Amino acid sequence: MSLPPIPPAAVLSALLGVFCTALYVAARGTGQARLSFVLLAAVLGAWAGQAIGSRLGDPLRIGDFALLSAFGVAWLGIAVVAVASTLGGERDNRRG
Repeated sequence: MSLPPIPPAAVLSALLGVFCTALYVAARGTGQARLSFVLLAAVLGAWAGQAIGSRLGDPLRIGDFALLSAFGVAWLGIAVVAVASTLGGERDNRRG
């Protein structure tokens, strides 16, 4: 029994999402507890951006992968997580 083929867009979206997350952590200096949410938003954003860019026509492509759109939507996903975590504030776990 063989495994189903993995589409190249999924692999490239994961690589681009990890790269954008690494840039975000390097610029911010810390990932804190929301790092997994940032990574998930970046990977899903890159995949969604690639799908949008492939239909609208992206000027910067790698094969069939719409790089510019994927990069932009990945950063949009990171921004949404960053803003949501800032608005949510820090939890105070002290009991008193």
